[in-house]
Amino acid sequence: MFSTPEQFSASTKSAFESQLAVMTALTHKAFEGVEKLTALNMNAARTSMEESNTALKHMLSAKTPQEFFALGSAQSQPGTEKAVAYARSVAGIAAEVQAEFTKVTETQISEMNQKVVTLIDDATKGAPAGSESVIAMFKSALGNANAGYEQLSRTTKQAVATIEGNVNTAVTQMSEAVEKNTPRAAAKK
Repeated sequence: MFSTPEQFSASTKSAFESQLAVMTALTHKAFEGVEKLTALNMNAARTSMEESNTALKHMLSAKTPQEFFALGSAQSQPGTEKAVAYARSVAGIAAEVQAEFTKVTETQISEMNQKVVTLIDDATKGAPAGSESVIAMFKSALGNANAGYEQLSRTTKQAVATIEGNVNTAVTQMSEAVEKNTPRAAAKK
């Protein structure tokens, strides 16, 4: 099928380089996501520690048990709002990383498919007479594999969209419940 061993070697090298490029790109995107999540967690921990320290100082300054418990209750509301904001941030980072993974993978698979089609076309140019049915069968198998990948890709996108929708709905409902049960929200109305 290959007219020279050099063609096969070049094709193999190209495929390996493509796979290496995909793995490098995906690893880079994963590290970006981890960096963002780590920065978010460090910021949340720092802020939480500072706010807890301030709240504890206020609570310790209370002169009566009622004042102590009132100050403690007042501190729970901002914490709940921050938890909702944190959940939104984590969901945003996860969605961003997933979108980048999808984009890189789809681009690379498209490029790889084009290379395979070109390779098959080049390889079949010198094929002996009578091998047309084998070549057609091989091309058909490649077409079926591509159709399967496209279906898997569509199904994965639908599943990711559903999960993102569910997370957003849950966070929105949690936000609404927090606002509904907030003394400040009730006082504004």
